Amino acid sequence: MSDKPHQNLAIIGHVDHGKSTLVGRLLFETGSVPEHVIEQHREEAEEKGKGGFEFAYVMDNLAEERERGVTIDIAHQEFDTDKYYFTIVDCPGHRDFVKNMITGASQADNAVLVVAADDGVAPQTREHVFLARTLGINELIIGINKMDLVDYSEDSYKEVVSEVEELLKQVRFGTEDASFIPISAFEGDNIAERSDNTPWYDGDILLEALNNLPESEPPTDAPLRLPIQDVYTISGIGTVPVGRIETGEMTPGDNVSFQPSDVGGEVKTVEMHHEEVDYAGPGDNVGFNVRGVGKDDIRRGDVCGPADDPPTVAETFQAQVVVMQHPSVITAGYTPVFHAHTAQVACTVESLDQKLDPSSGEVAEENPDFIKSGDAAIVTVRPQKPLSIEPSSEIPELGSFAIRDMGQTIAAGKVLSVNER
Repeated sequence: MSDKPHQNLAIIGHVDHGKSTLVGRLLFETGSVPEHVIEQHREEAEEKGKGGFEFAYVMDNLAEERERGVTIDIAHQEFDTDKYYFTIVDCPGHRDFVKNMITGASQADNAVLVVAADDGVAPQTREHVFLARTLGINELIIGINKMDLVDYSEDSYKEVVSEVEELLKQVRFGTEDASFIPISAFEGDNIAERSDNTPWYDGDILLEALNNLPESEPPTDAPLRLPIQDVYTISGIGTVPVGRIETGEMTPGDNVSFQPSDVGGEVKTVEMHHEEVDYAGPGDNVGFNVRGVGKDDIRRGDVCGPADDPPTVAETFQAQVVVMQHPSVITAGYTPVFHAHTAQVACTVESLDQKLDPSSGEVAEENPDFIKSGDAAIVTVRPQKPLSIEPSSEIPELGSFAIRDMGQTIAAGKVLSVNER
């Protein structure tokens, strides 16, 4: 870890608009990937007849992805700028990977939206911007990529900028919080150095824009919330739950409670990267041992918090959802699977309370009979088994979710209020 402040950065945008190449280029330009690794990827790319994919290969290092030429999982990569230490959450563009996009974006502070200059706003550009907005990403840097394919034309650039501005207005994303940069991830224009190919552009280049992002306050003042990813039994130590601290802090000696399993005890040891530590904070992946808690007492999807301020368990909750795709319509009684932090729980949509106009966020209809693809709505939800979830206004890290059914992501949303059980 570096001593610079940390930022999680999501890279979003339509498939084939050059996200992976941009990420590879960023890692290369900031010295996070040595020259010889790029060379190696270059040779490999050329052998497979995919010359020009070498930067993308840095990210897509799964053999399967190389064969398909698409990004599947969210690869976490780190790089440093003068001011920040960034973790890139590379969000896949393909439709079937939108769920990963949701889990990725919900951990990000800011995002870079990649839009190809020769293609403009595409369906997924729209979807990703809407998701970014719903999931609470604050600042957007828009890289108008592939400027080399439009001969660095200022007119083409301006055309795409106005398309994107229009889109941002539709989803009520403050355009004053967005900066536009003409780039070529492939050629390296305006990424780390100002390009002679765009003499008409005098704004920040990408690394400058990243340095100028506002510093995010780490959520240390919020109570501890640590969703459990796995529970291990380790000889000599005992039961070791593992997860990422979303908010708050953990130190040995803390009294904690696991919800909804409703067990707890005193934290004996905290480990990071196989070393015992006496403190862990937001963003840290930890394994820890709690006195008196056995392997069968807790499970993935539980959330660990302070015993005197335990994680909220919902009887029902009200949420704002965005329906991305559904073959027919969603009505009260629909019971898909909700993915919230590490939990996956079937939940019933008890009532459709309000349909919203997705372009303005105003109420379009009270108690609608149904909602369909493209709609945004406020709904009341009843989990079929206990689920720990928090209002996104209080603990945003545990307030967003994805809804999946029939093997695809149907909707995404955030929790407005929780009726505790």
